[in-house]
Amino acid sequence: MRFKAPSPSGTDLIPPDPSENSLPAHTALSDLDEAIETLGTAVPCRAYDPEVFFAESPEDVEYAKSLCQTCPLREACLAGAVDRREPWGVWGGELFVQGVVVARKRPRGRPRKNTVVA
Repeated sequence: MRFKAPSPSGTDLIPPDPSENSLPAHTALSDLDEAIETLGTAVPCRAYDPEVFFAESPEDVEYAKSLCQTCPLREACLAGAVDRREPWGVWGGELFVQGVVVARKRPRGRPRKNTVVA
């Protein structure tokens, strides 16, 4: 299933200047919630369907990670997810599987026996 951006509501989603709303790297989840409420739709996890950040296909996971790149709370979100050892999902632009950051989601099925030469 591919996810699409929400329909525009008359205004473009322009992220605010991160220096205006900076949080310390390690913040409590409640502090992040307050910052998210303040920033509103400038935070991708509030502007897009939450299922995007818990997708199964590798393509959808990469899409979710790309959405996080413009988020003003990315660093604080990632630090909090590492501290909480989030079991899975995209947090702060990184994929978590069983509480650990992984580089990319592997597709389902068996791995190749021989490496593919590109």
